[in-house]
Amino acid sequence: MGDYTNMSNYYDLIMTSGYYDYKKIVNELIACADFKNVLEIGCGTGLIIEELASRKNDIQITGFDLTQAMLAIAKQRLNKFDHVTLEHQNVTGLKLNKEFDLAFSYGGVWYFVMDGVNEPFLVSHIYDEQDNVNGLKRVADHVQKNGHLLLGVQGPHRDYQSPITNGYMYSQTIQPIEHGFTKHYFLHDHDKKLMEQRIDYRTYSMAEALDLLGLFGFRHQATTQALPQFQSFVKV
Repeated sequence: MGDYTNMSNYYDLIMTSGYYDYKKIVNELIACADFKNVLEIGCGTGLIIEELASRKNDIQITGFDLTQAMLAIAKQRLNKFDHVTLEHQNVTGLKLNKEFDLAFSYGGVWYFVMDGVNEPFLVSHIYDEQDNVNGLKRVADHVQKNGHLLLGVQGPHRDYQSPITNGYMYSQTIQPIEHGFTKHYFLHDHDKKLMEQRIDYRTYSMAEALDLLGLFGFRHQATTQALPQFQSFVKV
């Protein structure tokens, strides 16, 4: 699974400069299902959990992440919430002493790419095939029967650069590789490189994704939205 240590100090700066719309994400998250115990798969610095926890204090929220530096920021951000628990874990060996009626990932470990025209496909931060199988099995073991798994939706990946807060320049490049692609992230302050991060991603066609998730009892729920925030699955 991709480790984001190199990006951790700049992650919030990049993400809150328009990369994601956290209010919109949580709006749809709340509308997708009625839940009491929720798990975020790859919670990063806790930006989604902060929005969710501030709007719903009648639920229990657990988040975990592989990158210790990201989790340290999340703990500082979320220590004001009594109904939030954070864990330092790798999804491939996930072990929590509870089940959840909702688990979700938005740009965390797994997500779908959709553009409203081409067939959606699944993207994983985990490049190794067996690790993907192990990770999804561990997640399934923590989702109760009839519980939901929501996987975020993003637009197509492309090369681009864009100015963000403080005059910094964020850029990314995409390189195809076997079974997926490599994404390079960069942050510059004029000629000074502040951050560089490389992650290898694995991709699955929609048919492959449905088969893989189906191995662990996750049934896809069709949506009428052209570009939803999540693809929804129910554990049967």
